[in-house]
Amino acid sequence: MTEAVVSHPHFVSLEGGEGAGKTSALAAIRDLLHARGHEVVVTREPGGTPLAERIRELLLAPSDGEKLAPETELLLMFASRAQHVREVIRPALRRGAFVVSDRFTDSSYAYQAAGRGLDEALVAELERRVVGIQPGLTLLLDLDVREGRARTAGRDLWPDRIESEQDDFFERVREGFRRRAAAEPQRFRVIDASQPPAEVAAAVTKALAQWLDAKPQ
Repeated sequence: MTEAVVSHPHFVSLEGGEGAGKTSALAAIRDLLHARGHEVVVTREPGGTPLAERIRELLLAPSDGEKLAPETELLLMFASRAQHVREVIRPALRRGAFVVSDRFTDSSYAYQAAGRGLDEALVAELERRVVGIQPGLTLLLDLDVREGRARTAGRDLWPDRIESEQDDFFERVREGFRRRAAAEPQRFRVIDASQPPAEVAAAVTKALAQWLDAKPQ
């Protein structure tokens, strides 16, 4: 069993609420790392492996009448994450690649702890014992909830189970992310995602370049 969560210098995560523009930001991160000569593995959560993608389907499918309990949601998230870490993330890091993940454990602190009201200590215990690793850099795309929902309204004709939550849920999620960033300023870089996509991508690229340049060679 893992007793400590270790930060890895080749592991970058991207976090944020609905409509924050993670797709273009991920492309900007990948392009910069490639330009610097690194192998890059871009992945996502929940998901990232065939089995983890099947768990993703369970997590995001609209309810068929039986409501998913918050504890069930959390444990499914960590089941997917455990598989993801074992099969994708750790092997890539061992061979020296950079891993860029669209969401990681910070999302469980935001969505399941802050959003669903579960105990953060439970998330932390699962993080220690099941995951054991955290990104060296986390880029948080911060956006007003109403603006984010407006951006996704025309895009998501069939919103998934989590996207269908009410604004108050997403306000709690946003606050959860912001608390995480305030508590770990050495790891987080907060990006104003209310800007046009090109400016958000430029801000992400700048933050990543500064972090890379500051790392020991």
